[in-house]
Amino acid sequence: MKITINNASSFVPAGSLSALAAQTSAANGLLESGKGAGNDFLGWVHLPSSISDSFLNEVQETADLLRSTCEAVVIAGIGGSYLGAKAVNEALAHTFDNFMHERKDPYVVYAGNNIGEDYLADLMEFLSDKTFGIVNISKSGTTTETALAFRLLKTMLEEKVGKQEARKRIVAVTDAKKGALRSLADKEGYKTFVIPDNVGGRFSVLTPVGLIAIAVAGHDIRALVRGAQDMEKQTGVGVACEDNPSAQYAAIRNALYQFGKSTEILVNFNPKLHFIAEWWKQLFGESEGKDHKGIFPAAVDFTTDLHSMGQWIQEGQRNIFETVITVKEPQKKVVIPSDEENLDGLNFLAGKRVDEVNKMAELGTRLAHVDGGVPNIIVEIERVDEYNIGALLYFFERACGISGYMLGVNPFNQPGVEAYKKNMFALLNKPGYEAESKAILARIK
Repeated sequence: MKITINNASSFVPAGSLSALAAQTSAANGLLESGKGAGNDFLGWVHLPSSISDSFLNEVQETADLLRSTCEAVVIAGIGGSYLGAKAVNEALAHTFDNFMHERKDPYVVYAGNNIGEDYLADLMEFLSDKTFGIVNISKSGTTTETALAFRLLKTMLEEKVGKQEARKRIVAVTDAKKGALRSLADKEGYKTFVIPDNVGGRFSVLTPVGLIAIAVAGHDIRALVRGAQDMEKQTGVGVACEDNPSAQYAAIRNALYQFGKSTEILVNFNPKLHFIAEWWKQLFGESEGKDHKGIFPAAVDFTTDLHSMGQWIQEGQRNIFETVITVKEPQKKVVIPSDEENLDGLNFLAGKRVDEVNKMAELGTRLAHVDGGVPNIIVEIERVDEYNIGALLYFFERACGISGYMLGVNPFNQPGVEAYKKNMFALLNKPGYEAESKAILARIK
């Protein structure tokens, strides 16, 4: 992986980045020493290098059992409990996988990440004529969206195949000792995996939270982990800032923020990376958006969104910068044919690969946006495969931890997430929320 910041550093005063070098190194050092805020959630820092072959074997064996017995597997989770897995699976899958007539892999579908009645009804209709299993991911077992979906799906599965068989098709990823899901899993005898206490949800893709779903989808979790392991080495405290991609990224985005660039747009020119951006938005939004601080994370898919958001990015308010994920080499090859009539005027492209056209669109867009006052950071990966995606995920995680400490916030908590829950429980008259229910009803009348 390679990071290029020339078209971003030119937007900040000379010497700004070198002035931040000591702060960047200190922030990376806090991740290593565990002396910073939120230090009880730093288990992800050396997670890749701590993953053992025996653990990966256990994950793969569980995934293979589901793969051999289920036409579909539902991943029930919300936020970090599903976004990482979905990001990897969507990046690595055949684009039209769900429409292929002959399948070697089960359908991997997602639930528990919304409270949409139509969504759940459609999902249950889809599963009605299929053998299916469930991977339920929740530390507490009481997160409303996930618990609700699991209750519906568990009931459906038990009615379909009986309780004894259903137990074999349910995997619980939860706390080691406590919580509603742990109690249920122990009672029912579900296969279980532990969510480490010191790894927060948005940093958990390389734990069982993400790895089981990725293995169920048929992807190589060992290569994914190797990519993350190599990036862990490249971003450690012993690596100088100018050679450390995560440190460089954290430093330039903080420099841009100091000089008024308060929104970061993650850009990709490969449709397979759409959900990588969704995962990234949670990672940085939930980590940095505190104390009325933080860069707002947004995302676009180019060239698609150039025909919708392109005008705003080119000439709108100049409080934005872009981080572009560019893929050096596509996995497949498509050559543009010549056409005798040339009514579309595209014969000048005949004989070229589609990716060459895409790369020129990418370069032209970057130049135009820089000319329009939008700094560009370039993150280049070799190709979209397990190894490179694993490296990319860890690169962003490490950069997020460094950047959060540079910003002066605790990157590993999320106190603001609870606000909507309190209101929702009060409006639903949940036991224990009687006073809140009375207050909120008086407020909305």
